[in-house]
Amino acid sequence: MTGTTKLRVGIVMGGLSSEKEVSLESGRNIYSKIDGKKYIPTALFMDSQAGLWEISIKLLMRNSTRDIEEDLAAEANRISYEQLKERFDVICLGLHGKYGEDGCLQGLLELLRIPYTGSGVLASALGMDKYTGRKLMAVDGIDVPLSRAVFLRQWRSSNREAVMKDVIASVGLPCIAKPTREGCSTAVSKVTSPEDLPAALEAAFVWDDVALVEEFLTGMEVTCGVLGNDQPQALIPSETIPTTAILSLEDKFLYGQGENKTPARLPEETLGRIKSTAVRTFRSLDLKGYARIDMFVTDNGRIVVLEANTLPGMTPSTVLFHQAAAAGMTQSGLIDCILQSALEAHATKKGPL
Repeated sequence: MTGTTKLRVGIVMGGLSSEKEVSLESGRNIYSKIDGKKYIPTALFMDSQAGLWEISIKLLMRNSTRDIEEDLAAEANRISYEQLKERFDVICLGLHGKYGEDGCLQGLLELLRIPYTGSGVLASALGMDKYTGRKLMAVDGIDVPLSRAVFLRQWRSSNREAVMKDVIASVGLPCIAKPTREGCSTAVSKVTSPEDLPAALEAAFVWDDVALVEEFLTGMEVTCGVLGNDQPQALIPSETIPTTAILSLEDKFLYGQGENKTPARLPEETLGRIKSTAVRTFRSLDLKGYARIDMFVTDNGRIVVLEANTLPGMTPSTVLFHQAAAAGMTQSGLIDCILQSALEAHATKKGPL
């Protein structure tokens, strides 16, 4: 931004993934909280066919993505991807999950030479693919859960008894099974006996062709936001308190359902180790702008990284805003920080971010 010129920001929400309803909440919260003195926001809705539409506040306030999509043709303006460069100075990604958080849209925006918020193509893909991301983090000495990938083609064509025996020998029982590239607790199952494993894998295969089976951790689930590019800084870690054995979508995003405590009820030394681990993870995956790192502090003191969320939820009740507030930052201030980090990263990059 130069002088008094406001930056034009396209805020993309909705999308094709299982997390599109959360994305809608994130997008409209960003739209409502963005600093109007610095930015001119436009709400951009991605429909179920990946088409982009400029939508009015009337549509933006609809209850669900389906409600919005029903009236797009009559009440919204279709925007081609090629138009984004002339319409906007930066794209703010309020998307979550497949095709929006995993490097797909980031790659398209790179080809169009448009700055966007969050991490680049490879880092976004690694953050979304928990199995591959964990392998890279483990090489960097970051503690991750014992994990085993089960590929759909392997499950369909091999001796299932042998596959199950191998998986259980690798990670033990009880264990957790889930799709490797989904979020918001989609198709996450706790497996307590060998007989439970086939159904848990089949549930995961509904969403992905790779299922991830990991050790069952006990202790405290914590999450820590990180901001910045080359000099990332961790925010104050939060404790996430589930209402059931497995953290649910409602616990994460439904106001009044789950409970988050910031700071987490842990000694200062442990909080410091969580922050350090979050920054190490951010650097290991080469993340940019902002991210939320989900971890477990186990009963025996391990700090285990579950995953890096490269476009974390930005809903009104999201823990990232709680942590920013604890650091003295308003919601508008956090959004401004994210946008400025995006402009900085894209101004200095050589090749794709």
